[in-house]
Amino acid sequence: EVQLVESGGGWVQPGGSLRLSCAASGFTFSTYNMNWVRQAPGKGLEWVSGISNGGGITNYADSVKGRFTISRDNAKNTVILQMNSLKPEDTAVYYCTRETKTGWVFKFDYWGQGTQVTVSA
Repeated sequence: EVQLVESGGGWVQPGGSLRLSCAASGFTFSTYNMNWVRQAPGKGLEWVSGISNGGGITNYADSVKGRFTISRDNAKNTVILQMNSLKPEDTAVYYCTRETKTGWVFKFDYWGQGTQVTVSA
Protein backbone atom coordinates (compact mmCIF):
# COMPACT_ATOMS: atom_id res chain seq x y z
CA GLU A 1 0.00 0.00 0.00
CA VAL A 2 1.37 3.38 -1.01
CA GLN A 3 1.61 5.80 1.90
CA LEU A 4 2.84 9.37 2.09
CA VAL A 5 3.00 10.88 5.57
CA GLU A 6 3.84 14.55 6.04
CA SER A 7 5.15 16.13 9.21
CA GLY A 8 6.75 19.34 10.36
CA GLY A 9 3.96 21.85 9.92
CA GLY A 10 2.97 24.36 12.55
CA TRP A 11 2.77 28.03 13.37
CA VAL A 12 5.60 30.43 12.65
CA GLN A 13 5.99 34.19 12.56
CA PRO A 14 6.64 35.99 9.27
CA GLY A 15 10.28 35.65 8.31
CA GLY A 16 10.60 32.36 10.13
CA SER A 17 11.41 28.88 8.85
CA LEU A 18 9.84 25.45 8.85
CA ARG A 19 11.02 22.10 7.55
CA LEU A 20 8.43 19.74 6.17
CA SER A 21 9.14 16.04 5.78
CA CYS A 22 7.33 13.37 3.81
CA ALA A 23 7.93 9.73 4.61
CA ALA A 24 7.07 7.42 1.72
CA SER A 25 6.39 3.69 1.80
CA GLY A 26 4.79 0.96 -0.26
CA PHE A 27 6.58 1.70 -3.54
CA THR A 28 10.06 2.02 -5.00
CA PHE A 29 10.64 5.59 -3.92
CA SER A 30 13.81 6.17 -5.92
CA THR A 31 12.00 5.66 -9.22
CA TYR A 32 9.43 8.42 -8.79
CA ASN A 33 9.52 12.19 -9.04
CA MET A 34 7.97 13.81 -5.99
CA ASN A 35 6.20 17.11 -5.50
CA TRP A 36 4.73 19.41 -2.87
CA VAL A 37 1.34 21.01 -3.47
CA ARG A 38 -0.44 23.44 -1.14
CA GLN A 39 -3.95 24.72 -0.59
CA ALA A 40 -4.54 28.02 1.12
CA PRO A 41 -7.81 28.67 2.98
CA GLY A 42 -10.64 29.19 0.51
CA LYS A 43 -8.37 28.75 -2.52
CA GLY A 44 -7.50 26.04 -5.01
CA LEU A 45 -4.51 23.77 -5.16
CA GLU A 46 -1.16 25.35 -5.97
CA TRP A 47 1.88 23.38 -7.06
CA VAL A 48 4.89 24.45 -4.97
CA SER A 49 7.92 22.40 -5.91
CA GLY A 50 9.08 19.17 -7.50
CA ILE A 51 12.17 17.00 -7.51
CA SER A 52 13.28 14.32 -9.93
CA ASN A 53 13.65 10.71 -8.84
CA GLY A 54 17.42 11.01 -8.45
CA GLY A 55 17.25 14.45 -6.91
CA GLY A 56 19.27 16.15 -9.63
CA ILE A 57 16.45 18.29 -11.00
CA THR A 58 14.34 20.61 -8.88
CA ASN A 59 11.65 23.11 -9.81
CA TYR A 60 9.80 25.78 -7.90
CA ALA A 61 6.77 27.97 -8.28
CA ASP A 62 7.69 31.62 -8.76
CA SER A 63 5.95 32.42 -5.48
CA VAL A 64 8.46 30.38 -3.46
CA LYS A 65 11.60 30.50 -5.60
CA GLY A 66 14.62 31.59 -3.58
CA ARG A 67 12.89 30.88 -0.27
CA PHE A 68 12.02 27.16 -0.40
CA THR A 69 14.35 24.24 -1.07
CA ILE A 70 13.24 20.73 -1.95
CA SER A 71 15.47 17.72 -1.39
CA ARG A 72 15.20 13.98 -0.99
CA ASP A 73 16.99 11.08 0.64
CA ASN A 74 16.34 7.93 -1.35
CA ALA A 75 18.02 5.79 1.30
CA LYS A 76 15.43 6.95 3.82
CA ASN A 77 12.48 7.27 1.42
CA THR A 78 12.01 10.88 2.46
CA VAL A 79 11.41 14.15 0.68
CA ILE A 80 12.01 17.44 2.47
CA LEU A 81 10.73 20.97 1.90
CA GLN A 82 12.83 23.57 3.70
CA MET A 83 10.85 26.80 3.91
CA ASN A 84 12.63 30.03 4.82
CA SER A 85 11.55 33.67 4.92
CA LEU A 86 7.96 32.58 5.33
CA LYS A 87 5.17 35.01 4.52
CA PRO A 88 1.54 35.09 5.63
CA GLU A 89 0.54 34.10 2.09
CA ASP A 90 2.41 30.81 2.57
CA THR A 91 -0.28 29.78 5.04
CA ALA A 92 -1.80 26.59 3.65
CA VAL A 93 -2.12 22.86 4.00
CA TYR A 94 0.93 21.32 2.35
CA TYR A 95 0.63 17.97 0.60
CA CYS A 96 3.33 15.57 -0.51
CA THR A 97 2.47 13.91 -3.81
CA ARG A 98 3.85 11.19 -6.04
CA GLU A 99 4.14 12.02 -9.72
CA THR A 100 3.43 9.57 -12.49
CA LYS A 101 3.68 9.95 -16.25
CA THR A 102 1.82 8.18 -19.03
CA GLY A 103 3.11 9.36 -22.38
CA TRP A 104 3.03 13.15 -22.12
CA VAL A 105 0.44 13.18 -19.35
CA PHE A 106 1.66 13.87 -15.84
CA LYS A 107 -0.47 13.41 -12.77
CA PHE A 108 -0.17 13.19 -9.03
CA ASP A 109 -1.57 9.79 -8.21
CA TYR A 110 -0.98 9.56 -4.46
CA TRP A 111 -1.26 12.29 -1.84
CA GLY A 112 -0.45 12.49 1.83
CA GLN A 113 -2.94 13.68 4.41
CA GLY A 114 -1.40 17.14 4.47
CA THR A 115 0.26 19.24 7.14
CA GLN A 116 -0.91 22.70 8.17
CA VAL A 117 1.47 25.64 7.94
CA THR A 118 0.34 28.91 9.49
CA VAL A 119 2.38 32.09 9.14
CA SER A 120 1.17 34.98 11.23
CA ALA A 121 2.29 37.51 13.78
